[in-house]
This record gives sequence, C-alpha cells and structure tokens, in this order.
Amino acid sequence: MIMATRIFKALTRKKSSEVDGGSELNRVLSLMDLAALGVGATLGLGVYVLAGAVAKTVAGPAVCLSFLVAAVASAVSGLCYAEFAARVPRAGSAYVYSYVSVGEFIAFIIGWNLILEYVIGTASVARGLSNYVDALADKKIRDTLTKWMPIDVGFLSPYPDFFSFGMVMLLTALLSFGVRESSSLNNVFTALNLITICIVIVAGSIKADVANWKISPSDIEPEYRDKAGEGGFLPFGYAGVMAGAAKCFYGFVGFDAVATTGEEAKNPQRDIPLAIVISLAIIFGAYFAISTVLTMMWPYYLQDADAPFPYVFQQIGWPVIKWIVTIGAVFALCTSMLGAMFPLPRVIYAMSSDGIVFKPLAKVNAWTKTPLFATIVSGLLSGIMAALFDLDQLIDMMSIGTLLAYTIVAVCVLILRYQIDEDAVYPGLEVKDAEKTVEQSLYQHFKNIFNLNNNKYPTSTTSHIVNWSIVLFSIFTAIFCALVINCHSSIFTEPLYLLGFLISVLGMVVLLVVMMRQPVADVKLSFKVPLVPIIPCLSVVFNLYLMLELDVYTWIRFVVWLILGFLIYFFYGMSHSEENPKRKQKELALSNTNTSPEEVTKF
Repeated sequence: MIMATRIFKALTRKKSSEVDGGSELNRVLSLMDLAALGVGATLGLGVYVLAGAVAKTVAGPAVCLSFLVAAVASAVSGLCYAEFAARVPRAGSAYVYSYVSVGEFIAFIIGWNLILEYVIGTASVARGLSNYVDALADKKIRDTLTKWMPIDVGFLSPYPDFFSFGMVMLLTALLSFGVRESSSLNNVFTALNLITICIVIVAGSIKADVANWKISPSDIEPEYRDKAGEGGFLPFGYAGVMAGAAKCFYGFVGFDAVATTGEEAKNPQRDIPLAIVISLAIIFGAYFAISTVLTMMWPYYLQDADAPFPYVFQQIGWPVIKWIVTIGAVFALCTSMLGAMFPLPRVIYAMSSDGIVFKPLAKVNAWTKTPLFATIVSGLLSGIMAALFDLDQLIDMMSIGTLLAYTIVAVCVLILRYQIDEDAVYPGLEVKDAEKTVEQSLYQHFKNIFNLNNNKYPTSTTSHIVNWSIVLFSIFTAIFCALVINCHSSIFTEPLYLLGFLISVLGMVVLLVVMMRQPVADVKLSFKVPLVPIIPCLSVVFNLYLMLELDVYTWIRFVVWLILGFLIYFFYGMSHSEENPKRKQKELALSNTNTSPEEVTKF
C-alpha cells in the first residue's frame, strides 16, 4: 500500500510553473495574425492528397461532409486547448501545460503523443512530397523500387521510399545547423499555397459536372464495382462519412498552434477563440471547395489516391494546370514539412530536460546552439517512418495520437475547472465541510451527487464526484461509439445491442447532469471554455468516436508506441525526473522536526 501511494505521488507530481518562466513576451499578435498562424500551420498536405484518397475508397463525393465533421471536432478540441494554455502563465505546448497543472504521468502521455504527431507529420508530408515528385516522373520511382526492392509485409509500404527519407535527412541537416524559419519566406510560400488552391478551385469549377455525384451502380465499370460502393453522393453511406472524418481530421492538425499564444496575443480572451473559429472556417472552406470540385471533375472511384490533382488535370487534358498545381504543391509541402519538423526536437528537448526521457537528448551543441542529438534522432525516426509506411497508414497513426492528446486535454479542462483552488478563500466554507464524508446515508450521497445542497464552492467531495463522473462518462462514451460504429445496422433489431445502446446513452446524460450540478472553481483566466461541461464532453465524444473509426492495424501500431513509451517512463523517466529530487528533499525536510516551515517552502 505504501509503495502504491509513492508511485501515485510520483505519477501526479507537478512541475513548478516558475521554472524557465522569467521572460515576459510582448503582446503584439492581433486577431488577423492569430488567424494567419492557424491557417499557415494547417493548410498543407490535407489540401493536395486527403480529398482524393478519402473520396476514392472511404466516403466518395461525401468527403466534403467528412471535412465538416472533422472541422467541428477540431473546433471543440481547440476551445479546450485554449483554456488549457491559459492556465499556465507562459508559452509552450500541451506537454508543459499538463505538467504544471495536472501531473507528470499525464504530461508524459501527452508529450509522447506529441512526439508521435510531429514524427508522423514530418513523415507524412515527406511521403506526400515524394508522391507528387513521382507523379512528375509518371510513377517511375514507385514502379522501379517496387520491382527491385519490394516489401511484402501487409502493414508496411510496398517499397522503401528513399526519396522521402532523403528529404527528411536534408531537412534534419538544415535544422541541426541552426537554420531558423524565415517568416517572410513562409509568408511567400503560404501565399503561393493559397494561389495554387484558388487556381484549382477556379479551373476545377469550369470542368465540374454534377453528374459525377449521381453515378448509378450500373454505370460503374465492372472492374471497379467491388470497391466503388453503391454510387451516388453517399456510395459508402453515412458510416463512410464518419470513417472519412477520422482520416480528414489529419487535415486540421496544426490549428492548435493558435492556442499556444496566450502571452503574445493582444486580447487573448476574445482573439484566441475567434482566431480558432476563423482559421478553421478558412481551412474548412478550402477543403470543402477542393473536395467538391475534385469529385465533380472526375468520378470518385477513378481518383488517384497519391496525387489526385495532377492526375485529374492530366485526364481532362489540361497539362499546363497540372504542372502549375504540382509545382505549387511541391513548394507548399516543403514549407509544411519544415513546419512539422521544427517543433519536434523542442518537445524531445523539453521532455529530456525534465528527465522523463533520456537526458543526453537535452544536450545543446556548443557550435550549432541547437539540441543536435535530439534533432538527429528526430530526423532518423521521421525518415524511417516515411520510408517504410504508406501515406494512408501515416495519416491514420497521426490522427489517433492527436485525437488521444486532444481527449486528455478536454478531460484535464474538466478536472481543473472543478478542482479546489487552494489559494482561494470561500466565504462561509469551513474545512470540515470539505471532509465530512465518513458516515453519510444513501440519501446524503444522492444529495451530494446531484448537489441538492446547492453548494456554491468546490470541495474535495464535489471534486471527487466530478473525477469519477469523467471516468464513467468516458467509459459509457466508448461503449456508445463502439456500438454505433460496429453495430449500427443491428442496434434496433438485436435486444442486447439495444440494451447496451440505451444504457450508454442514459449513463452519458445522467453523468453530464451530475457534472453540471457541481460547483465550478472561480479562477481568473484569459480564456475559458464556454458551456462547461458540455463543450469538453462533446470533445471527448467526437475524439473517441473518430479514434474508434480507425482500423485495427492503426490501433496495434499505436498501442506498440504507447507500450514503448511506458517502458521508457517507468524504467527511466520516473526515477530520473527532475522533480524527483525535489520531492525527496521536501519529504526529508518535512520529516525533520528541526526544519522550520519557512525552510520547507523553499523546496
């Protein structure tokens, strides 16, 4: 029992918010700056690959609806992320926020998933860039490598992509020698990206034909019928729309960069949520328009999943537009790859500096003034992933890691919103009120669960009720999502499925009511999520649903990644954590009767 208590304390120990927190950043970012940051960080590979890939085999022309669902899920996650960032008085990633406000183990899980997000982000953009360059060479790179070096493993790419590996290594070399992003160059490339998108939309609209949204099964060529669904706008049904949303979620990863600017925004409480909404609206508008003209220009089942636009413009006899789009996409993807790779060494550096991953990764090279070892390791990992996995596999892996991180962020927002503020003084609330749970009747428990006493301030009892409600809500949500995804056609015909569906829905509603009845901590923040607990709970529902839409091989790869992370943390990070000596010193000071309270607080 003592050992379990010590382990629990180690898992929940928090990083001091004062560490590395002396600098004050200038509040110079306007609403337009923040919205541009969100668009620039997000609008990349999703524009040039996702629409065609998802339309061909997952959602058909209804891929535009898949983007809508993914946009809504991203919006609610972004609001939760914004409050999470506002709770920590300095800039940083979700890893830093969770370490300061929730605890070390949750921070490690989020940080480990951020590493996965950036590794896969770099690898997927590199693979997408390779596909576009290969499209210029009429797929000769793919055909040659498949012939001479085939990989006959179901969960890997058919061939090793040396071009994408080389591109990642080139980028790694540039970052290792201290190259900084040029904002002017990025602005030029972002403008070029938007111009390319506009060209696609305008040119595609000229050749658009609504008949491609009304293809009947009898009109589909026999060789494609097995994989083309039922034809029409929804060839794979609404299940295909939701499965497509899980993949399309990748296209919105990156917008959360807006939420990390709490110290630099002029008016964060107003501008951050508005910038998230504006950037997501612009991004969704681009995706919706792109996917609409693409599926109207050419039948969905004939799309090229790797490089849809060069293929379609070639098929309709517009080679000039094909080359313009391809060259524009190459420049856009180069910038996107740099944006994906740049934060990765920083996250690894932060985690290794804290001691929860290997300390040598935190060493800064005296010549380059960069975390050279962390950058090289990042590049090798990203390059290997790019060489060995297909783009579709990479997108799924990135989506599942990001969705889990967003789910944890939403849960943390709920926990913190109902947590006792130890520094606050609540009028009329005595200490004994927070602890009187020894001999309560069932009725008293019922009154506490639904707060029939109308407590206005959080106590340890209300906080525990919310924590357990969050756990149970997540379990019921997972059951609900699993039934809807896997048994949607049998829910109302099979009694067992119907019972599980009704219990899960009832449980979710009751637990939501329980959380709504509990008192909320009155903490002053630059931004707060509105409609708590509804918005964070919606985020949990969306994220878990999209995670469960991903295939079993994605889950297997993800579980392997998590197991590897847990082994590193429990056998290395827990004992090497920078917070560990501080905890031991504090315990030693508290056990020493000669140590004054003033001396204890120094620890």
